[in-house]
Amino acid sequence: MDAVQKANSGHPGLPMGAAAMAYVLWTRFLRHDPLKPGWPNRDRFVLSAGHGCMLLYSLLHLTGYDLSLDEIKQFRQWGSKTPGHPEHLLTPGVETTTGPLGQGFGNAVGMAIAGKYLGALFNRPGHEILDYQVYGICSDGDLMEGVSAEAASIAGFLGLDNLIFLYDNNHITIEGSTDLAFSQEDVGKRFEAYGWFVQNLPDGNDLEAVTNALRAARQQRERPSLVICRTHIAFGSPNKQDTKEAHGEPLGDAEVKLTKQSLGWPLEPPFYIPNEAVTHFRTAIATGERAEAEWQGRLAAWRREFPDLAQEWDRYVSGELPEGWKEKIPRFEADGKPIATRSASEKVLEAVAPVLPTFLGGAADLAPSTKTYVKGLGDFRKGNYGAKNFHFGIREHGMGAIVNGMALSGLIPYGSTFLIFSDYCRPTLRLAALMEAHSIFVFTHDSVFLGEDGPTHEPIEHLPALRAIPNLCLIRPADANETAVAWRVAIERRGGPVALALTRQALPVIDRKKYASADGLTYGGYVLAEGNKKLPEIILIASGSEVSVALEAFEKLSAEGIGARVVSLPSWDLFEAQPKVYRDEVLPPAVAARLAIEAASPFGWERYAGPKGAVIGMTRFGASAPYKVLAEKFGFTPAHVVKRAHELLGLT
Repeated sequence: MDAVQKANSGHPGLPMGAAAMAYVLWTRFLRHDPLKPGWPNRDRFVLSAGHGCMLLYSLLHLTGYDLSLDEIKQFRQWGSKTPGHPEHLLTPGVETTTGPLGQGFGNAVGMAIAGKYLGALFNRPGHEILDYQVYGICSDGDLMEGVSAEAASIAGFLGLDNLIFLYDNNHITIEGSTDLAFSQEDVGKRFEAYGWFVQNLPDGNDLEAVTNALRAARQQRERPSLVICRTHIAFGSPNKQDTKEAHGEPLGDAEVKLTKQSLGWPLEPPFYIPNEAVTHFRTAIATGERAEAEWQGRLAAWRREFPDLAQEWDRYVSGELPEGWKEKIPRFEADGKPIATRSASEKVLEAVAPVLPTFLGGAADLAPSTKTYVKGLGDFRKGNYGAKNFHFGIREHGMGAIVNGMALSGLIPYGSTFLIFSDYCRPTLRLAALMEAHSIFVFTHDSVFLGEDGPTHEPIEHLPALRAIPNLCLIRPADANETAVAWRVAIERRGGPVALALTRQALPVIDRKKYASADGLTYGGYVLAEGNKKLPEIILIASGSEVSVALEAFEKLSAEGIGARVVSLPSWDLFEAQPKVYRDEVLPPAVAARLAIEAASPFGWERYAGPKGAVIGMTRFGASAPYKVLAEKFGFTPAHVVKRAHELLGLT
């Protein structure tokens, strides 16, 4: 109450209403070490209802994490470790960034999946070094959002018995009572239908009832658990308990005073914590140290027994990749046989997935189309948690949240679907970028050239929309060899997610003996083809499938004696990270005649085309027709590129 009141902003209701059940979880069940927040076998706690973050901050401070009372007093202020919603990497002990409702729930499912996979990878009979639980608190809002339904469904299907959620069932949302939109639904029966073990507690403040429910959940096998706790938002507040006013605004000075009186709490000083409370909560430090020390003993015994596996463990913990993995990446010959970049991607996955133990993933029911199923590596499912192929079902949003949870657990996961359905993944893409998670998203069928399916499935605005997300590295490779390099970049990248945009249609394999090496992709953009003039007269800039079109146009212009240059620009993000001197070498400021070519919305291309350049792009939705017909109709042909180049050079 004091922190929200001092900030004059925030949500006091959930922390007050969920305090009792959170206390039970954190003091009687959660295995954690406040002095070593990242030790690998800690239990994970996810506050999916991130608006109630003062509950988490209070628990972190009270149990001894590096979060001072001064930080609590700076709630929601510039530069503090206590922002308005929990942020991973900012606050010690915060496992994931939550706030957009349902996202944390999906992340927790991903963490539980990671726990199962890592256990299958590293545990051996009599030597279990990973057996952590994933706990969470979710709200009415979390369970109304569709992403939680997607994630809960797959969690039940997979039998994730290492996942336990407490449901803060307080019947209040921002607009008022859940009777407005949520009263007809029996959440418990819904989760039972998903395959969850469900318990209903009529009083979330009953410490022993919560204890017994969590104990029963811990004893479950092959089922995740949901404990539905009837709570009261802003519990103890004489005038704000069970009201929407406690959901997203301070109680007010007068009501804070009345609430403290009602609860028998001293009115002064603010932020008062009795010494005996501090002593009680801080036993978590000694308990955590003992748990971590016991685990270190188990780890040491395991190391002695399995020294080769221990080397792999060290790589997992440090985030290092095995030696020699890059040599497995195939190279493609320009033998005249075109190949779609999604198919080239498939060959890369087949080569590297078997030698990268923490690299795994799948598709939202589209693996035959996205080419992301790796033969011989099994299907991840109940009873086969060591397999590396995931079937996320037709659950793109849930897939994204789950992939992020897996990435936060130290894996290198990928999820795939069509580029048009990145719309369904967008909230998870944004959060992956915000959290600097090493998530990889494979988006195929990346343009109007998927053809006959028509405009409902042909992405137009999606490339610029993804480029607009800070810290998301979007790569649209031009051919098979650029695709291979793109995967190398994606697997090696740290500090953020990567999205690959790949073609359905076959593309020529660019002759790298004639043109520049595909390794130029690592710079985001590079000079692919150059005429015989010191400074080009015109620069053709393209990404993806349009690069081969630009190359054909380049050859025609060169035959006419026009000094042209082709720049392959697969990743704006990587290119903008290069020094200005390099960018100016690739795109000399003195060359004003520039033509950008991309089968997508031209939005944003003016930064590279310049004020005197032009863009061949899509300013309308696509159409249903064979892709070669669409290329002709929409102007993505060498002849049309040459025509536009002539116009820019004043030759028509």
